[in-house]
Amino acid sequence: MTQDLITTFPALSALDPSARRLLDDGARPVSLRPGMTVFTDGSACEAFLLVLEGSVRVQKVAENGREIVLYRVEPGQTCVLTTTCLLSQGIYGADGVTETAVRGVALAPGAFQALMATSEAFRRFVFAAYATRVSDLLLLIEEVAFGRIDQRLAAVLLDKAGTCGAVLATHQELAVELGSAREVISRQLKDFERRDLVALGRGRIDIQSVAGLEALRARPG
Repeated sequence: MTQDLITTFPALSALDPSARRLLDDGARPVSLRPGMTVFTDGSACEAFLLVLEGSVRVQKVAENGREIVLYRVEPGQTCVLTTTCLLSQGIYGADGVTETAVRGVALAPGAFQALMATSEAFRRFVFAAYATRVSDLLLLIEEVAFGRIDQRLAAVLLDKAGTCGAVLATHQELAVELGSAREVISRQLKDFERRDLVALGRGRIDIQSVAGLEALRARPG
């Protein structure tokens, strides 16, 4: 199992033999189906998940039902909220749901704490991943607080468009992605359609002008 982890998480190759034994003893393989809840807002942390395949979406739901995607945990990544919970022995502040089938390794809290206490290489690995994710969250806050919704929506459509030039998502799903309201996204998509940038269908958005969306994404705020 350790070799599988090192292939996906090269930084773990720096672990010494005793740390590798701790990792082996405290880890177990996990396989999760799409749509499974990994953790919930207010719950305690039960494991440090290292994702080998698939994607876990971490999202925050407000009391009024509004949602925002904070980040995704994908192969070679760890979850900053999980790290925070384990370091502080606190609880989760958001929900984690598998977007796809996920294969990974779950490290027991006791093994995580032992590795943090005894392995400098493991600490470097954890804090490097933590710092990267915090930087991503700061960028998200900046985008939500100061970014123009039309530019952000154009960027998401371009990023999600498949080889067929279509985005298979509902207006609500895009609203969650952007931390906005469904009505705002629907209004903006209608504007895009009037400008011949997209064509709207049921659960589907066909890109009509990649160049137009690219120009909008690149326009200074």
